[in-house]
Amino acid sequence: QVALLESGGGLVQPGESLRLSCEVSGLTFNTHAMGWFRQAPGKEREFVATISRSGNSKFYGDAVKGRFNISRDNAKNTVYLQMSSLKPEDTAVYYCAANDIFTSHIDSHYDYWGRGTQVIVSS
Repeated sequence: QVALLESGGGLVQPGESLRLSCEVSGLTFNTHAMGWFRQAPGKEREFVATISRSGNSKFYGDAVKGRFNISRDNAKNTVYLQMSSLKPEDTAVYYCAANDIFTSHIDSHYDYWGRGTQVIVSS
């Protein structure tokens, strides 16, 4: 059974940093591209970042480019999202997702999803 478990969310002040983790089980991790998406209350799910199977290719949504960094450790079956210079508009539930084809900013391309972790940026 495939499981994606996000962790690391919480309440932080604007300008601070946070690192999210997503541990994956039940699939061959290094054959899957991974993505992070987020959804704020009353808004549609938004693409945040994606990383290729090897970790050599990374793409980011415009809202987070230059502030967030996605990485992965294939030995640990884990993908990370390092978030810096956080803003109140980054407040959302963050989800990780996996697909066995390619990096993508489109959520429907992903086959497996975690349940999400809440990030709140507020002073």
